[in-house]
Amino acid sequence: MRNKLKFLIGVSLKKKIKSKWFIIANIVIALLIVGIINIDSIIKTFGGDFDSTTTIYVIDETNEMGESFKTNLKTYDNNLFSKEDPSYKVDISDKSYQELVDLIKNEENNSILVQIYYDDNKDLKSKLISYSSLDSLDYQLISSALNTTASMYVLNSIGLTEEQLHKITTGVEIKREILSEDVSTEEENMEMIMTTVFPAFILPFFMLTILLIQFIGTEINDEKSTRSMEIIISNVSPKTHFASKIISNNLFIFIQVVLMFFYGIAGFKIRGIVGGNSITNGVGAEVSKILSNIRLEVLGTRMIPIIIFSIILIILTFIAYSIITGILASMTTNAEDFQHVQSPLVIILIVGYYLSVMAGVFKGSIFIKILSFFPLISAILSPSLLVLGQVSVLEVMLSVLIMIATIVILLKYGMKIYKIGILNYSSDGMWKKLFKSLKD
Repeated sequence: MRNKLKFLIGVSLKKKIKSKWFIIANIVIALLIVGIINIDSIIKTFGGDFDSTTTIYVIDETNEMGESFKTNLKTYDNNLFSKEDPSYKVDISDKSYQELVDLIKNEENNSILVQIYYDDNKDLKSKLISYSSLDSLDYQLISSALNTTASMYVLNSIGLTEEQLHKITTGVEIKREILSEDVSTEEENMEMIMTTVFPAFILPFFMLTILLIQFIGTEINDEKSTRSMEIIISNVSPKTHFASKIISNNLFIFIQVVLMFFYGIAGFKIRGIVGGNSITNGVGAEVSKILSNIRLEVLGTRMIPIIIFSIILIILTFIAYSIITGILASMTTNAEDFQHVQSPLVIILIVGYYLSVMAGVFKGSIFIKILSFFPLISAILSPSLLVLGQVSVLEVMLSVLIMIATIVILLKYGMKIYKIGILNYSSDGMWKKLFKSLKD
């Protein structure tokens, strides 16, 4: 029995791994992962430059705001991007307006002109001139620097002292204090990070589950359509055949995960060689700032159960979907029929994915909490709620137990359906065949 099981598992794995589809798909996946990690370097190679410095020419007709604008723009730039080279070079020019306009036309997209002046009513105005349209980020930074400069100029004209002006223009330091004993600032910061980062880890699970469903369904349908199923079942029991499908396809998914992990490492290694800088430095700086406020012991005690239970639930969910897919595929006679019956599984997965992403929005919802115990989506919903503190570790353990019980029930009744279904080529309705198999 064991030798036959090993043989079937080996045949199934070799068939997938040696296929042209596997090789081509992994080349594409590797290129995508490495490409995404090094997206800034790739764009720079084809003409883009995230590290380029934009020259901003300033005509300051007030003779008092130019230096202040230069300082404020540098401050905003440093706050948003954590990089050594500035994004902007400010040149307070003594050239005429027309000379600078002609210069910008010649330099095309590489420079911007900012004119600060008074209108006929002695109201402070500014003009922003560029050869083509500006990025929204450039526009926002320059606008913010101009507004801050104008505010400082007006306040200074009132006759405030340097100390008073400093107090008005200095930002307020915000210290958080939470009165509830059940919530801490560390948990609040962690929630902020995990509600943005955690969905990125859920997506691969979602995609791999879809692949698992496709692999099992396609393999069983191929064996039935070619009538090779009859030869296989004449040599091994349906139970052994079913087990080989579940084990081999889950092993294949595991191999794919390991390969994707190494593709990621390769991507970061290449990034280190080419010296790419992050195009999301601002976001990275904010995340680092939040992480620095979280005590290591708090992060550790929260992350350990999240990682452990996430892995357990993911493995159990893969097994559950494998069993359900095998049962449904055994009742179909061709690939078209299976495409129809797999739709409910895909819909359930999509619902679970979006609920996990939106869990923070529905914080405190009993409905979401109840759904976290639903076997087929608990792997992506329960860890999300655990991160947000909406469920306890004990409740996640209950989700694990429910998953185990679901698998036991699926195996008990699913084998009855599978034994009859794999050799049933009847064109009767699938659900009719399914319920008939349960009665037999």
